[in-house]
Amino acid sequence: MFGIFKKKQKEIVLNDLEGNILKDGDTVLSLRYDLGECQLVKAESGFEYESLSTGEKVSWLKMIDAATERQKVLLKQ
Repeated sequence: MFGIFKKKQKEIVLNDLEGNILKDGDTVLSLRYDLGECQLVKAESGFEYESLSTGEKVSWLKMIDAATERQKVLLKQ
């Protein structure tokens, strides 16, 4: 109706396998989908990993590790 009953969206906090907090624009090494080196990009539907070599994009939801609930990526320092 006037936005009164809209659910507030939770802020997404992403962590790599080592527990480092990830933010928009970070370069990471993907451990899934043969993406290689990627950049974390904020999109309309949430975050995506964009491969720097192929340009392929994968949603952050597909990168969740079931055991730790962290992203299957490593932050490049």
